[in-house]
Amino acid sequence: MSKPTILITGGAGFIGSHLTLYWVQNYPEYHIINLDALTYAADLTVLEAVKEAPNYTFVQGDIRNRPFVQKLFQTYDFQHVLHLAAESHVDNSIENPAVFAETNVMGTLNLLQSAKEHWKSLQDHRFYHISTDEVFGSLGETGYFTEATPYDPRSPYSASKASSDHFVRAFFHTYKLPVLISNCSNNYGPHQHPEKLIPLFIKNIVQQKPLPVYGEGINIRDWLYVKDHIHAIDTVFHHGKVGETYAIGGNNEKRNIDLVHELIHQTDALLGRPKGASLELIEHVTDRKGHDYRYAINASKLKNELGWAPQAIFEQALNETILWYLSKYKS
Repeated sequence: MSKPTILITGGAGFIGSHLTLYWVQNYPEYHIINLDALTYAADLTVLEAVKEAPNYTFVQGDIRNRPFVQKLFQTYDFQHVLHLAAESHVDNSIENPAVFAETNVMGTLNLLQSAKEHWKSLQDHRFYHISTDEVFGSLGETGYFTEATPYDPRSPYSASKASSDHFVRAFFHTYKLPVLISNCSNNYGPHQHPEKLIPLFIKNIVQQKPLPVYGEGINIRDWLYVKDHIHAIDTVFHHGKVGETYAIGGNNEKRNIDLVHELIHQTDALLGRPKGASLELIEHVTDRKGHDYRYAINASKLKNELGWAPQAIFEQALNETILWYLSKYKS
């Protein structure tokens, strides 16, 4: 345990597993502790390549259990925390909001309290909270979310993330805990749970099942390739200013229906089907309750201050993503 230890919470989730894999492989000077409750959305197979690495340890546990979290800080003496563990599916939050409050709010508070109690000196520590752009609510046809956008959450999920953001900032202002926050747009890439739009629709195209599109499909999202997001987190952690917030976007605004058409076009082509063969699978269903119209991020602060910008070309990154899911769903 001579290496500085970094706790990554939710390290078996979609973004978390990509982050854990990247950090274990690229930062041998850190000992990475991956804490995950292994809920339905977790996938440890992503981390097979590093499970025996000397600078990696997996711990199964729940951030809602405060005595467990306190004991974990005592055992591993974390120098830094990268906090991603969260319930994240909006539809699930509409059905069961209490679970989102317990994990996203109280779980975050448990981590904050444990860090405050354990870090006797606040020098050389960082508590980095990775959050979502959904805390800002909904945009109209124009404008962008920035770090200065007022919070206006519209779903139980976004309300729980907004609350956790506020607790993180409160610990900075009240206790001088050295925190960082980033709010990102919709992520896509390999290893995402099929409850999310892109992997679900690829799976359904392969299996010739209905493609359920909320309403008319005109809602707009900004899509961020998960590998770009990992590099942004890396940049913010190592070079960001304590107490600051950074907005992370992919600069890829797509209407849901246009994204579905692109998924159909690319997936059908890769499957050797006639162009547009799966268009008939589209089914417009009752719109989601409180469905935000548009998300879009202006990430110029991150670019101007820290030099990060997304590198992925959307069509290419989407093609790589589809190929990965085809290898899974066709087997």
